[in-house]
This record gives sequence, C-alpha cells and structure tokens, in this order.
Amino acid sequence: MSAFARNNMLLMSALVLAGAIVFPSVGAAQLTTKTEDELIAILQGDAPLSEKALACKHLSVKGSSKAVPVLAPLLADSKLASWARIALEVIPGAAADEALRNAAESLQGRLLVGVLHSIGVRRDAAAVDLLTTRLQDNDVEVASAAALALGRIGNEAATQVLRKALSGEPKQARNTVAEGCILCAERALAEGRAADAVAIYDEVRLGDVPYQRILDATRGAILARGTEGVPLLVEQLRSPNKGMFQIGLSTARELPGREVDQALAAELPRTTLDRAVLLIAAMADRPETVELPAVMNAAAQGPKPVRLAALTALGKIGDASCLTLLLDVALEADAELTEAAKKSLAELPPTVDPEIAARLAQAKGKSYPLLIELVGMRRIEATAALVKALDHSDKAVRGAALAALGETVSQQGLSVLITQVVSPKSADDAAAAQKALKAAAVRMPDREACAAELSATLDRAPAAARPVLLDIIAQVGGTKALQTVGAAARGSDPQLQDVASQLLGKWMTPDAAPVLLELAKTGPVNFQVRALRGYIRIARQMDLPDAQRVAMLRTAFESARQPAEKKVVLEVLKTRPKPSVDMLRLAVDALQSPDVKEDAIQAVEAIAQKLEKTDEVKALLAKAGLNQ
Repeated sequence: MSAFARNNMLLMSALVLAGAIVFPSVGAAQLTTKTEDELIAILQGDAPLSEKALACKHLSVKGSSKAVPVLAPLLADSKLASWARIALEVIPGAAADEALRNAAESLQGRLLVGVLHSIGVRRDAAAVDLLTTRLQDNDVEVASAAALALGRIGNEAATQVLRKALSGEPKQARNTVAEGCILCAERALAEGRAADAVAIYDEVRLGDVPYQRILDATRGAILARGTEGVPLLVEQLRSPNKGMFQIGLSTARELPGREVDQALAAELPRTTLDRAVLLIAAMADRPETVELPAVMNAAAQGPKPVRLAALTALGKIGDASCLTLLLDVALEADAELTEAAKKSLAELPPTVDPEIAARLAQAKGKSYPLLIELVGMRRIEATAALVKALDHSDKAVRGAALAALGETVSQQGLSVLITQVVSPKSADDAAAAQKALKAAAVRMPDREACAAELSATLDRAPAAARPVLLDIIAQVGGTKALQTVGAAARGSDPQLQDVASQLLGKWMTPDAAPVLLELAKTGPVNFQVRALRGYIRIARQMDLPDAQRVAMLRTAFESARQPAEKKVVLEVLKTRPKPSVDMLRLAVDALQSPDVKEDAIQAVEAIAQKLEKTDEVKALLAKAGLNQ
C-alpha cells in the first residue's frame, strides 16, 4: 500500500481496546514451543488474560481453520478482540473470512471497526455487500472503516460502490470513501488498467472531498496517465495553490520520460524566483534525463538565489560541458557564487578529470591558480604541471601548487615536497611547503617507508627545518618514526631535544612508553619530568591490559624524583572507574612515601569504595590502617 493510502487512525485504535496487558517473559517464551492444539486449549481454558492474548498471537503463525471456531467468539471480547483478529487476519481459508463477516453482522462500535479493518486486510470479496450496508452506518467510524475495507478489496464491485458513495452520504465519511477510491485506483493501475485508474483518480480530485484526498488523487491521476499526464503536471506547477505546486514537484520526480524534463525546463524561466529554486532541485533529482542546458543557463545568469540553486545542481548532474561555465563563475566577484561553483567543480564525476588536467597544462591568468586548486581538491594526478608551477613568479600560484601537491603527490614523488621544505626556492614558500609535506606524508600508504625517507633527510636539513620535519615524522607515526623521534630526544641538539620530548609526550600509541621511560631515567635533565609525565599519560589514557597498566604506574611512582609526579600516579589510581586489587596494593605501598602519604590515603579510600570487600582487600586495608 502506498504512503497516500495510509491507515485510518480510528481503525488502528481498535488494536488497543484491551489496554495494557502485562506479559510474563517466562510464559511468553514457553508459548513459542506449543502446538496449535495446545494454544487452542489455552483459549478454551481459564488461563490468565495475558496468556490468552499471546496464544492468539502465536496462532497467527501456527493457526489453521481448526482455530477459527475458538477465535471467533473473542471478536466480541473487549479485552481480546484485537488479539484474536491478529490471528484471523492471516489464517488461510474461508472459515476465517466467514467468522469475520458473521461478527460484522452483530457487533457495534469500535469492536465492529476492528472487524471491518480485518476484513479489508484479508480482501474478502464476499464481504462487499455487507460493507456496502455498513458504509451507510450512522456511526462515522464504522462507515469510514467500511470504506477503507472496500478500498483494500478493490475489485470491480467494491470500486463501483465507493465511486457511487463519493458524492453521497454520510458526508462525514467522504474522506475515507475518497481514500478507498484511491486504493481502488492504485490496484487498477497495478493490474494494468490505467484508464480505469485515471477515471477514478479524476472523480476524486474533482469531487467534493477533503483537500488532502484531492492532493493524493492529483498525484495518482498524473502518474496513471504516464507521459500524457505532463499537461496535468504543468497545471499543478502553475497553480497558485502551494500544496498543488508541491504535488507537482514531488510527482515530477516520480514520472519517467524526457517529456517531463522538457516541461520542467520550459517552466523554469516563467515561474517565480522562489519556485524556480525548487524547480531546479526537482530537475536535479532526474539526473538520467535532465535538461542540462536549462540548468546551465540558470546558473550563468539571472537572480542570485536561482543561480546558486543551479550551481549546486550542476554538482549532481553536471559533466565536462559544464566546466567552462563553472570555472568562469568561480572567478566572479561574488563570494557565495564563487564558493558554490567551486563546490560543484569538486563534485563533478571523475570523467571530467582528464579535461581539467589538460586545461591546467594550458592555463594562464586567473584561471591558473583556480585550476591548480581544483586539481588538489579532486586529487587529480598532475605532478609534472604542479612542479612546473613551483617556479611561477606569483606567490599565490606557488602556494596553490604546493597545497595541490600535498593532496596529490604519490609516495614516489614525496621527495619533491621534502626538497621544498629543506631547500625552499623562496623563503615566502616555507610555511606552505611544510603544510603540504605534512598533508602528503600522513596519507602515504606505507608509513614506515615514508618515515624512513623523512628521517634520512633530518640530518642534512637546515636547523630551521628540522623541528618541522621531526613534527611531520611524528604525525606519520609507526616504528621508524618512534625511533627517529626518540633518538632526537636523546641527542645533542637542545632544540630537537625539546621538540622531540614534547612529541613523545603526545604519542598516540603505547609503544612510546619504553622510550619515554628511558628518557625519564637517562635523558637530558631538563626533559626528564616531561618524559615521565608522558609515560604516565599512556598508562592513564590508553587501552592497556590491567596488569600492564598497574606495572607502568608502579614503575612511574618508583621512578619519580619529585612528589608532584607521585601525586599524578596516585590521582590516576584514585580516578580509575574500575580499579583492581593490584591498584589498591600500589596505593597502599605508596603510604611508605611520607611526601605523598595524604594523597595515598585518599587513593586507598577511593579505590576501596569501588572494590568488593574480599579477604585480600580487607588485608590490604588493614595494612593501611583502614579497617573498613
């Protein structure tokens, strides 16, 4: 059933007539293994209401016509009616249909509404006469339920009844009568009877029915006509009614055929500014058949909002034919238009890449840096052209080329950027070269090879470039990078010692821990504390086995020369959400350090509150003098 044939909320309310029933989980699990006969026996016995409800539910899977005589009386039970209908709606055979029809003859009110709903679910053609009678019921909910059931049945007899009732009484039920007609039209269309569907849709959309049904029927009337529905579609696009216009837009996305695209393109220059923006979005949602020249024309000239919408659309539907237009707009003075054009240039399909590379090779003037930027945005291989641009007299061009190389250069071409960092042709390019090298290095597929190439450059690089190279090496990460940064931290260059110790302190993998510990014990005095704190940070923040974490914290505590670092260790112990007994043991041992005894007591108390009071824990607390 389509979204336009939605369930009537009045009917669905019948499903909750029984109110809240509490289902014991154990009982529910046991019922899943019972046979049909056993489930029937539950319904015939004095089982609790909840168990009977679940038995009905399971009969929807296991039930046959044998269960119908037991389920049928429950249709009059206000507590179990909806549960019985769950089973009767799916049990195969005529017996279930007959049971529902019989109930519909005698029930009233919301119980009747539920039964009529179930008749519709089963599409019982034999119930058309009964439903026709109920369609005239004084209870609007009952009449509405009958209308929807007839719509779900959808055969010729049901359709005739509903079409006749469309202009009849009760008028209060006309909304669901119209909805039932729409259901019949949908079935006719699905069965290949397009002319019948068109006739029904037209009766509804031109009838005295609620506005929403007119909208639904208008959509259906357009789709049922196929390409012959384009004039009706255009009528909606020109309608002063906002809802009709929106139906036109949404239906335009559904209706196939180039005739639709041609109609949309023809409407674009004649509609209002606000509607033109929405029309372009609808055109862009038809990428296979869209009238691209019309969108390009809207992007090239006209009101700014329309141009922005068209430029955005070209990112979805454009091809190489759009390049000149988008490049021209990207060089205009308006920042919003420029940004929209650049974004669409970045989103065009990969088939335009060869054309962009070819244009770069011949580019001059303002288009030159733009094409360089575009090559970087799209990560197009154009290393030779970009290297050539590094010799350009314009700093902006050189900067754009460096940035593009950072996004596109391969591992084999990384040396180009390394050279620009180590020996820049212009001092003005140093910062851009460093940024580009970092961007390239961190995306290399073989980070060990990348780190090795960068590390080999470190010694021959000028002093000013070494800290930058070291930072890039650290960003690459891996075994070789860690070796290089660790060696720099232990080296003789004070500047590199400083930078390297900072980088190690921020290392994102636990393999830096031994390097930091060695540095804390034997490295330059100025950086030992920093190294120890970096070591503690790994123990605090990283995902480690509990035993390794405790061992690291104990090592850090024992290696600390100042109370401040010991307190950091104790703070880690105190704040662990799930401490271990070994952590408690470490905190208790820390009581032997007079300079942090108060902190150790606080750590012991905090940890003890989170641990189960086993004999081992009690013994440790007793050792600490805290008998809890």
